[in-house]
Amino acid sequence: MPDGFDMHEEGEGASEGGVRPLGSALKTLALLDHLGRTRSAVRLATLSRELGIGRATIYQRLVTLMAAGWVEQTSEGLFRLTLRAARVAQAATEQAGLGARTLPILERLSAETGEAASLAVLEGDAPCIVQRVEPQGVLRVEMRVGATMALAGSASGRVLLAYLEPERARRMAPELDPAILEAVRQSGHSISSGQTMEGIRAAAVPVFGHDGACAAALSLVAPVQRFAPDGWIQPLRDAAEALRAIMEGRPA
Repeated sequence: MPDGFDMHEEGEGASEGGVRPLGSALKTLALLDHLGRTRSAVRLATLSRELGIGRATIYQRLVTLMAAGWVEQTSEGLFRLTLRAARVAQAATEQAGLGARTLPILERLSAETGEAASLAVLEGDAPCIVQRVEPQGVLRVEMRVGATMALAGSASGRVLLAYLEPERARRMAPELDPAILEAVRQSGHSISSGQTMEGIRAAAVPVFGHDGACAAALSLVAPVQRFAPDGWIQPLRDAAEALRAIMEGRPA
């Protein structure tokens, strides 16, 4: 049976500081944790099979999580996390100082290339900038932390799409040729279409998390007259690896 599902019920088991944890709450939170490790929405039967727990018990815990706003059920009857999990994860990132820890890496990347460096994550159906560093003394591309970008046309959007499940990527960006996303996966980087922001081009690479999934996209952006992707890709990859080290708790 998976970790977290063999807890004693309320009033039983070891205490922490004289206060016993709520067994039912721990079991429900363990289900939440399991949903957080899945790559897409899942069926009740799948959860029951994976966790070795009866459907009625799993469903009761899902109903609890839905009432609390952590889980939602799709029109196809599948269960998935809501964006509340993303908001809490963002708060945890800030509280852990991860935002401050990523800043020096983006600063080094911007200084090395002389261009603006951005870190973006998928929020809903758009890439959202969560960290950004502008170069000094050059013509800037005005984009701020919290700004969103085109999903299908931006370099960051294409990276984030490329590492989703293909069916989900098609639903989110039906206008984008799947061959473009395959090329991103094969090359390990993406170039913007040049059509979403006139006179602006960008290159981006994936930042992989501790679970091997693409957690973010790291990009460099510049006016088209300074666009030089051949000299950007390796610095981007080096910075992405440093960011991955931070996510895994290793020295950057």
